[in-house]
Amino acid sequence: MVDINFLGVGIGATLTLLAVSLHYARGTGWTPTADISQEVLEKRASTLPETEFPEPMNRSIGGGAIPAGSVTGGGAEIKDTDTEVDESEQIPADIPDEEAEYFEVEFGKQGSTIEVASNQTVLEAGENSGWDLPYACRQGQCVSCAGQITSDGNSEDYVEHDNQQMLDDGELDEGYTLTCVAYPIDDFTIETGEAP
Repeated sequence: MVDINFLGVGIGATLTLLAVSLHYARGTGWTPTADISQEVLEKRASTLPETEFPEPMNRSIGGGAIPAGSVTGGGAEIKDTDTEVDESEQIPADIPDEEAEYFEVEFGKQGSTIEVASNQTVLEAGENSGWDLPYACRQGQCVSCAGQITSDGNSEDYVEHDNQQMLDDGELDEGYTLTCVAYPIDDFTIETGEAP
């Protein structure tokens, strides 16, 4: 038979409870560290050069860094937008639907020919037809959406580019185009997903 010393067990339990209560009464002394994530992001952003190119996975779609002073309240003035637009500066997307011309565009890999309006990009027309065409920036600043017009001649004989910044004259001569900013001006055949 085991002898249990109830007095020893009682004293041990009392001392344990006393130690635990003193520990909680005094506290641990631990304090959480401050959240500096926003400060780190702002410091990083201030060291990067400003750009109008969208930064993937970093900023909102369709925009890069906001140039200093362009935010209302930052000393910038709002420009008057009631001025007339020079016809030579009008982009194809601004052509009213009732004035748009239509062109036959054959998509080689998709094996289909569709009508594309002169105020619609080749990429948009393909997507509206249900095709999963490659793209990334949608601003003519990368070659993810590139395609090659296989009809004879320079690609600019068949499409008008609105602000394409990636293809040089030699690549345009070889028929390459950026479908996200390419508006048809004639009938043609294109192989999508073809980069120079």
